[in-house]
Amino acid sequence: MVTFLGALATLIIGYMVYGAIVDRAFGRTGEVAPAIRLEDGVDYIPLPTWKVFLIQLLNIAGLGPIFGALAGALWGPSVYLWIVFGTIFAGGVHDYLSGMISFREDGKSLSEIVGKNLGHIMLQIMRIFSIVLLVLVGVVFMTGPAMLLAKLTGMEVLMWLGVIFIYYTMATLLPIDKIIARFYPLFGICLIVMALGIMGGMLFGVGGHVMPEMTLENLHPKQLPIWPLLFITVACGAVSGFHATQSPIMSRCLKDERMGRPVFYGAMVAEGIIALCWAAAGATFYDGTAGLGAALKEAGPGGVVYEICNGFMGVVGIGGVSIGAVLAMLGVIACPITSGDTAFRSARLTLADWLNIPQKEAPKRLIIAVPMLGIGLILSQMDFSIIWRYFSWANQTLAMITLWMGTAYLYLHKPGSYAYIVALVPAIFMSAVTTTYLLQAPEGFGLPTDITYPAGIGFAILFTALFVRAYILRKRTL
Repeated sequence: MVTFLGALATLIIGYMVYGAIVDRAFGRTGEVAPAIRLEDGVDYIPLPTWKVFLIQLLNIAGLGPIFGALAGALWGPSVYLWIVFGTIFAGGVHDYLSGMISFREDGKSLSEIVGKNLGHIMLQIMRIFSIVLLVLVGVVFMTGPAMLLAKLTGMEVLMWLGVIFIYYTMATLLPIDKIIARFYPLFGICLIVMALGIMGGMLFGVGGHVMPEMTLENLHPKQLPIWPLLFITVACGAVSGFHATQSPIMSRCLKDERMGRPVFYGAMVAEGIIALCWAAAGATFYDGTAGLGAALKEAGPGGVVYEICNGFMGVVGIGGVSIGAVLAMLGVIACPITSGDTAFRSARLTLADWLNIPQKEAPKRLIIAVPMLGIGLILSQMDFSIIWRYFSWANQTLAMITLWMGTAYLYLHKPGSYAYIVALVPAIFMSAVTTTYLLQAPEGFGLPTDITYPAGIGFAILFTALFVRAYILRKRTL
């Protein structure tokens, strides 16, 4: 319990202290928000800050801080370190910079702001890379809930895919205040309540379970290496490139730049707290990593979520239905759907920025959205596990690129200061993580660790050297 409470306190202090440092490093201009200057009644709509925060939280969360944290808990309490320090020094910085740089650039999508700061070649790469990733996210978060709904109801997966596809089409096309701004805050609150309920069950010892204390020992049942697998497995609960595609959606709804820290950095810290709760719950409820591993193998992550919610929040509610069961279903069905639809919405905005097609008129939104959604529906028929494996690496690679973009922005826009260091350090770290994983993973090159470990560090050093050379030369020409 002491370890968990210490990690929780560190996350909160991290928001108050390091979040303020990042906010000061970025600085303020006092400019009028894009939501007000460019209001179009579709994507640029000023919304209350509390609502923007809850929408941002739900957009970036989904199943990530739940399923990813449960899988990360297999390595033992050492996962807390990545969740806590990854959130404070990498994820919070990543989400804040992607949101606020987009805010400064009139709400432009991630690919456009990356291109402006990292050059024309990266612009073209990121346009394709981000759209592919967003469609993969939409497919993953379409297929997973459809499979679970089919299992619960006995109806065909294809039928549920059709239902979810129709909803995705509406959420992608309609003005953001019609569906997303009306219902997502409620789902965001439920996501927080679910995590708080799990936390309370653990702290008060419901079921007689004892929370594990910190150890750096690798407790994975299969003895899989911590480096770099843990840092890829636990993505949304620490740092995730997908978040950078979602932040521009909310940068178009933020009314004041002063709210950037609570919305972007704050939502990431909130997600880190949610991930911390679920990582602790996995090892606590099953009395160790061996029990958790067996449960994940037998029941799958959705079944594990259901069992934990019922175990810690098995209070009977209206009609004899367990509150824990209701929240579990919300977590494994509604939450991924509400991330998948904004993934497709972000893909629409990315394509619109790329092709310079205004999105105020419905026919122009249809021109972009219909083919994109159709491709997503076709991809939903592929093997789910294959899509997920490639999504995991692509997600963290996007985080790496975003952090390098943030480093470049701060280096060029804050001359004479060392503000860029807040993004440079996590950018170097994520460069080592993603290149090591690509070289080592079966879906990558499958090389042994005695090659991949030094090679990953070497690539991180190389990326740093190339960045320093490029931007020192560029700054001299400005």
